[in-house]
This record gives sequence, C-alpha cells and structure tokens, in this order.
Amino acid sequence: MIALPAWGQPPPIIVGAAVSQTGALSDLAADYGKALLLWQDEVNALGGLLGRRVELRLLDDESDARRSGDLYAELIQDKADLLIGPYGSAATIMASAQAERARRVLINGAGPSLAVHKRSPRYLFQSTMSNSAYGVGVVEVAKAAGITSAFILARADHAVQEMAESTHERAMKLGIDVGDVQAYGAGDSNFASYVYKGSADAWIVFGEPRDAADIVRSLKKLAYAPRLFFARSAADARFIRMVGQDAEFTLATKEYDPKFRTFGNQQFAAAFEARWSAAPTFAAAQGHAAGTVLAEAVRRAKSLEQEKLRATLAEMETDTVLGGYKVDPQTGEQRAARPAVVQIQHGKPQVVWPEWLQSSTLQPYPPWSERKLLE
Repeated sequence: MIALPAWGQPPPIIVGAAVSQTGALSDLAADYGKALLLWQDEVNALGGLLGRRVELRLLDDESDARRSGDLYAELIQDKADLLIGPYGSAATIMASAQAERARRVLINGAGPSLAVHKRSPRYLFQSTMSNSAYGVGVVEVAKAAGITSAFILARADHAVQEMAESTHERAMKLGIDVGDVQAYGAGDSNFASYVYKGSADAWIVFGEPRDAADIVRSLKKLAYAPRLFFARSAADARFIRMVGQDAEFTLATKEYDPKFRTFGNQQFAAAFEARWSAAPTFAAAQGHAAGTVLAEAVRRAKSLEQEKLRATLAEMETDTVLGGYKVDPQTGEQRAARPAVVQIQHGKPQVVWPEWLQSSTLQPYPPWSERKLLE
C-alpha cells in the first residue's frame, strides 16, 4: 500500500522499479539498486520533483524475467507515478511489454541488448549503453591509426555477437575491410587456426578474459602481432593476471570508472562510497544514470503526464555519470553513451579514447621479438 501524505503536504511521487535482490543476478544487480536509493536521497535533498518528495518503491524480481513483468504490472496497477526498468535485458523486455500495454514511460537503465528496442517501443527509453556501442571506440581508434583491414572474432554468445556484428557494420561504413565475423565456442582455447584466417591489420575480439588470454598465448606462440589488438574484456584484472606482461598494449573497453570525468561523477562516486563503503561499479552508474534521465525529463516536461514525458525523452539530450543521453526517437535506443577504449600500459588500463577522457596516448602493438621486460 502507498502511504498517505502528512496533513498539508503534497503526496510523494512514487517511482517503481523491480531489481533482483535474490537469485542468480542479485550480486550483479545489488549496486544498481543501491544507486537508485542514493539517487532518491539526492533528489529529495534538492527539493524533490515538481515540489514533491520522491519515494522509491523497490520490488524483488528474484532474478526471474517473467516475474519482473508481473511486478511492473503490479506497479502500474498500484498507480506508481514513474517507472525505472529492471536489471538485465530479458527482464527489461518483459517489463517493457507491460509498460507499452499501459502506455507508461519506462527508463531502460540496465538492458543493453539490441532485442530490447528491436520492435520500436514507444514508451521505452534507454539510459544505459547499448550493445551496439561496444565497437564504436575501437573502430574510431583503428581508423585514426590508419588501419585498413580488420579481423573480428567473437564468442558464440548472443550479447557478444550483437557487439561484434555492430562493430562489423560500423567498420564497413568507415571503409575498413572486414570479412564475416568469426565465431568461436565457449570451450575453445587454441586459437592458432584463426591466426591463419585473420592476417589483418587489426584483430578485434569480443569474449571473456580467459578467451583473451588464450588468444594472446596463441599470438605469441606463433610470433604473430597485428598492428592493433583489441579484446573487449582485457581491462579485467583477471586477464592481466593470466598473461602478465604479455597483456601490454592490448586495447579493451571500460564502461565506467569512478575517476572518469563524466558529468557529476566525482560527487556521485564520493557519495556512493560514503554510504556503501565501496566504490561504485558499472551497475551503480547504470542505476544513477537512469534516475538522472528520469528526473531531468520530469523537470523539462514539468509534468508526470506520460505523453509529455514520452515526447520529452524522445528529443531530450542531457548528461549522466555514464556520459551523454540521446536516443533514437523512433526506437528509444541510446546513441550517446559509449564505453571508453583503454590500453594496457605498464599493467594498468589507460584511456586512449575518447579524447576528453584520455589519460594516455595510443601506443603501437609491437612485434613479440621487439618487446622488453618492464622494470
């Protein structure tokens, strides 16, 4: 039940969300929920929205996408004023179905899959990074470095394939010669055969840290070094531990860092750590970004009326701790926030793209025979 307001006070604005608090996704989703709670307090400290206090109603979908859909139907029936999406693409699809049916705006805070926006929903707006964004930076870096051909290799996983196919499409548009995306299985560890297939200027790999480590071992064993080597997950500390100094000069993506100079990030990171005694993760940044976008839309629309909010979100541009917010007005898919490209230099990921986040400059991927031990 929604609490009645105290005498003389306007009723609170109820913001509903279903976040996995139990089940398989609970650990991953925990910071998403924590950031939403922090956002609620920040908004209220600034006077709330439309002169009313914001009250977050968090439900537990138990890491079950179908239950997530039921919970959003419940939130809509209980007349929650605003809705923020759940954690994960499958849950977001189910939640969106309920929101579309009821013509209610839903902020997609943590559903990156292209499938979420494939049917051009009218009321769903993505504040997180789409899977289509993961190759944007590396293709820009490759083009600027004079790369003319690329070999794209991706683990046989739906989300990873979406990243790879979007990268393939972007590379072709920029005039980089790429063949078909090559897929490998989850159990593959010997990538020697791909070396003979992939004699291109750049290797672009989408997969897990272990995959990246096995590929580096194969490249070194065969004394093959492309001019540019990118492995999406190579910024993960596990990759660096597995291959040591052989990780040097590898490019990777990094969605979020508490030190990034994005809008409001310094204050957010400090506040999150002060409240939860831990640095914010990407999931935390996703939660805060979702709240930021929703609050800004309400301020600009000066209303909770759903059609006004829908129109505002379709055309609005703003900034969040994840970067910019700007969507395709036809599909609601995010077009502004993109992962940074980092390069392992002296054992640490340094941002080389975009320029405004840059902490170092791009270094060439040297032949194995020319590498020197770090002191």
